[in-house]
Amino acid sequence: MDSVVLHSVSASSAASSSSSSSSMAKRPCPSQNPRVDNLSDVERLLDAFLSLSDLPSLSLDLSFERLLQSVPSDSDLIDRALKMGSLLLDAAKHSSRKRASNHNSLAWPLPPDLTIKVFSMLDTQSLCHASATCSLFSKCAKDPLCYANLDLTTLVPKVNNAVVATMIQRAGKALRSLKLGVVPGATTSLGSCPPFVCTIRNAIVDVSNFSWNDKRSRQGRESSILTRCCLSPLSGDCGAPGALLRKLHLYNIERMDNASLGAALSACPSLLDLEIVGLHVELRQTLMSVSANCHLIERLFFESSKTGRDDSLKAQTCFELVNNCPHLTSLSLRGFKLHDCKVRVLVKGFRKLKYVDFSTSYSITGNFLRNLGSCNGGNLLEVLILRDCMHLKEMEVARLLTAILAGDFKFLVHLDISNREGLASEADWYHRCYNSSIMPIKQVLEARPDMCLVAEYPSAEGSYMETFDADMNSEISLPSQLSSHTSDGSIFMSTSESSYNSDQGSGNEDGQDANYVIYEESSDETDFLSL
Repeated sequence: MDSVVLHSVSASSAASSSSSSSSMAKRPCPSQNPRVDNLSDVERLLDAFLSLSDLPSLSLDLSFERLLQSVPSDSDLIDRALKMGSLLLDAAKHSSRKRASNHNSLAWPLPPDLTIKVFSMLDTQSLCHASATCSLFSKCAKDPLCYANLDLTTLVPKVNNAVVATMIQRAGKALRSLKLGVVPGATTSLGSCPPFVCTIRNAIVDVSNFSWNDKRSRQGRESSILTRCCLSPLSGDCGAPGALLRKLHLYNIERMDNASLGAALSACPSLLDLEIVGLHVELRQTLMSVSANCHLIERLFFESSKTGRDDSLKAQTCFELVNNCPHLTSLSLRGFKLHDCKVRVLVKGFRKLKYVDFSTSYSITGNFLRNLGSCNGGNLLEVLILRDCMHLKEMEVARLLTAILAGDFKFLVHLDISNREGLASEADWYHRCYNSSIMPIKQVLEARPDMCLVAEYPSAEGSYMETFDADMNSEISLPSQLSSHTSDGSIFMSTSESSYNSDQGSGNEDGQDANYVIYEESSDETDFLSL
């Protein structure tokens, strides 16, 4: 049977030699496609086969069909023909890709070093897409500089430990920024402080535009969930990946624990910017890790996954953080139980502090603000956000505004004292109130036209009172906030009877904590996925 095939190929080769003058003109120039002389017998036979021209007098498809129909039905020639055709197709596709890659290498106008520079400016997802286009881009995209700023955040869980490890290993000691976790596109209602915290279960259910995740099995979802070991590559290679890391942002990694986060922070001595949202880790343990390992930290943003339940912060932890991290300029602790005495240690202790955000925190009455605007610890504040602090007292807010009128907080350009439930009264915080007669908001706006003052409170009908609209020309980056409008008819202000002239204490001391009834608000968070 093999003789039939060889006879057919030989006959076809002989027939093509008579028209070699016409077919030779169609072949590419030898200088453009040089031939290899030292071919084996099989390669010469295949070369002769590929050189056949599909002329009307010699139709390859008809020749193949006649040949295969002439053999018995029980012959394996048809199977061998299918196998040879598949091998030929795969080889042709590979050569076609290689030819296209060589063409791209010649047509791409930038040298590899500039290509790497361009790729380093892309986000991580775009970089992965570019690396899949051709071998040139794939080689350039493997340079560590392209992975200096990793953004592996997603709307639904799609990144696992293996992906994180691969990206960190590619970056090596060039790693400067790492963002990791689930950041859902949440909507914010009027008068509320937009939370960043979510759960994996909520992320799967609420994001309706991602059918990819809905079609995955339970096993597939488990493979896309980050575990407590997701940051362990930062300690690999003798700690090279985390040695020069400047920015670390972690969002809603539910399986992260205190020990794993502490180990990751110990590998990042050069960290300047730390943002933690929705992790089930204690405030005290986290601040202790930051204090022990991240002495250069400048920005700390920490939002609790359990609003109002974390009461782990101790005064000694605050003192250690102040002493070991003197360069902190931005501090955000949202959703924790923060007593005034401890908060005052932090705000007054950091001499370079400009940005403070204690939104949705419990136990803060505002007492820590007394005499703060004229001392070294708080006179540099530019942004102060106390939105939706459950125990924030109306009288303390009035004292703060009066102090601003008196000339304290000279650098303050943004103040948010809004509360969707209203401010707490002096005698009983269960009684929510807002008395415009003791709140000199209008006078503050007139005396400090450069300040953006946000003071939104519920009215008697349940809607929100829009107290002002002040334009702010500042380069400070602020979180998303609600626009307000002036309502001159509904607001009348006068100076407060109390002032900040005498500091009656540094906050609610440990002996005073027993006098406060702590309200436990119900939480909307869900349990872990059952895996």
